[in-house]
Amino acid sequence: MPTLWSRRPLKPASQSALLGFKPATQKTTSARPALSKKTGQLSLDDLGAPLSEVTFCVIDIETTGASPKSCGITEIAAAKYHLGHCVGTFQTLINPGVAVPAEITFLTGITTAMVLPAPKVELVLHSLREFVRDAVIVGHNVRFDLGFLNKALVSNDWQPFTNRVVDTVRLARRLVREEVPNCKLGTLSKHFAFPNQPTHRALDDVRATADLLHMLLERAAGFGVLGLDDLLELPAINRHPQAHKLKLTNDLPRSPGVYLFRDLSGAVLYVGKATNLRARVRSYFSSDDRRKIQPMLRVVHRIDHVRCATPLEAAVLEVRLIQRETPRFNRQSKFWMEYSYVRIQGNGDAGKVATTRTTGISDADYLGPFPSISTARIATLALREAAAAYGTGWRRALSERPDKLLQPMAVRMRALAAEERFEEAALLRDRAGALARGIERQHCAQALRATGWMTIRVGHESDAYEIRFADGRVRFGAGLPDRLHEFDRDAPVPPHLIDELAIVSTWLAKGGHRLSLTNVGGSLAFPAYRMPRFDPIVAPKSREGPT
Repeated sequence: MPTLWSRRPLKPASQSALLGFKPATQKTTSARPALSKKTGQLSLDDLGAPLSEVTFCVIDIETTGASPKSCGITEIAAAKYHLGHCVGTFQTLINPGVAVPAEITFLTGITTAMVLPAPKVELVLHSLREFVRDAVIVGHNVRFDLGFLNKALVSNDWQPFTNRVVDTVRLARRLVREEVPNCKLGTLSKHFAFPNQPTHRALDDVRATADLLHMLLERAAGFGVLGLDDLLELPAINRHPQAHKLKLTNDLPRSPGVYLFRDLSGAVLYVGKATNLRARVRSYFSSDDRRKIQPMLRVVHRIDHVRCATPLEAAVLEVRLIQRETPRFNRQSKFWMEYSYVRIQGNGDAGKVATTRTTGISDADYLGPFPSISTARIATLALREAAAAYGTGWRRALSERPDKLLQPMAVRMRALAAEERFEEAALLRDRAGALARGIERQHCAQALRATGWMTIRVGHESDAYEIRFADGRVRFGAGLPDRLHEFDRDAPVPPHLIDELAIVSTWLAKGGHRLSLTNVGGSLAFPAYRMPRFDPIVAPKSREGPT
């Protein structure tokens, strides 16, 4: 087992769809494209599909009033569109079980005599669901239509629609609001002279909404909307002051990788990682409201990216690029430069414990690095207290069984808590926790550095892939290295490596049965013992709310 510290100084390193029940009043035509067996929710791959591959189902209903709780449906219509062409329609009157109010008849032309021979809504729901299937549902103020339909579905023991939804009202407000006095369907249809005009009858309104959808899709292309995920996100980009820069995201893939925001001079402003580069970067123009985002987007001139095979590689590359470029909008860009150590200088149990940012003394041992000088100081206090409580042999315990060295502190912390001396217990917890986390992180990093050339297989059978490592670091590129980096494996872990090795260590711990070690040039060994836990306890939130 590798030691937890070194007696050697750190050497300089390079930082470099309805064909079910069909009543007489129900009209159905269908020329269905091939659809999947899924029944609603789309996968991430579906979300990234180009809009030319998406099937939309435009829905509209007429009702006896505005509330789903007290009013009924009088007419349902739907039409499916693929590549801009109508591939099927669905239309039927519905018997709402009550008389149609005079004002509704005046508005829609639907009378009680018209709906009396029509089927009840529960006899139509199955056919409607089969027609819609996994298409993207579209409507003008679609929440109103889905509110009635989902209530009817739930009341008849059906699952509500879980399809992806596009609301043409929200799209119109985003794309054409300045051109029209309002975004009502009738106003938009007249203004843009659509061939189909709404009449407050469901099928006519469906056709008008489809015309509106296709016009809005053309407009949206100017914002770089090329896939379904882009379309679903567009309404959230609520008149963003930098929305004109969305075109910078047009070439981003929907795959893992790292993105770099650059200014006019080419300097890197920000580096980030993503499992879906396109979705993540476009989110900066919608859902990301962090204070630093707006100033950064104002000066962004170019967005570069590096595609990675796996999220792990993206996380590692992010760390390396942040260290190399030191982007001014990355808070952690210079943190690693502040990493510090606990130094133990002297022989045996009489060694002097201190805090340091350097590792240049050859006859000293080093613990760390810790995230900051203040954390190192806290860990130093903890080590002194642990040594005093353990007594003779504490230094050997620190090297071989640090869990035993820290166990008296865990016992003391519990005793203080039992005596209701909570402030003292919390201070002890914080000190000991900093030391325990530092030791664990250092040990994992040293274990990884001892592996030499290592290959790990991820997944099983056809979907498996391999990730290669050299001295615990992810190896990019093909082929074996000419030679591995030569370093003293007992030397302190350099500050520029600890974050990267921690990412790999966490990935290994979470991988479980999905990972298999296929090659290792050195050794890969982690201790069987468990360190005492000093993590803060978060009390559960009260269900009664704040008092």
